[in-house]
Amino acid sequence: MRQDAFHFPALNTSVAEARQRVLTRLREWGIDEVACDDAQLVVSELVTNAVRHTDSEKVSCQLRVSRVVVRIEVADQGDAPTEPRVRRSGTDEESGRGLLLVGALSREWGVRPDDSGHGRVVWADLPHGRHPH
Repeated sequence: MRQDAFHFPALNTSVAEARQRVLTRLREWGIDEVACDDAQLVVSELVTNAVRHTDSEKVSCQLRVSRVVVRIEVADQGDAPTEPRVRRSGTDEESGRGLLLVGALSREWGVRPDDSGHGRVVWADLPHGRHPH
């Protein structure tokens, strides 16, 4: 199993940095482009939610690749009033569809408390293939 973990300040600019780090690492590991694209979208949504909806100072991301699954975990430090959940957005709303996208791209996803007892981890498992070497 391959894995990487990294941390960013809980700022909007960190979303692009997280997306780039995930793309670079998955390409280094030989993960197919479809899974790389899906992982970038998922990490973008999860980091954006952690930055916008919690009072975190930093956001952590862990990336693990098994034979058939890319697992993305995004941890926040904050105490948001509600647990992340899919919501139905109106057609004229510009946001609110992120977890629908995560659900559509993932085999499964979920939320759990983080190991410290403060904040939570939102995770998603994405299918992948590897390029032959």
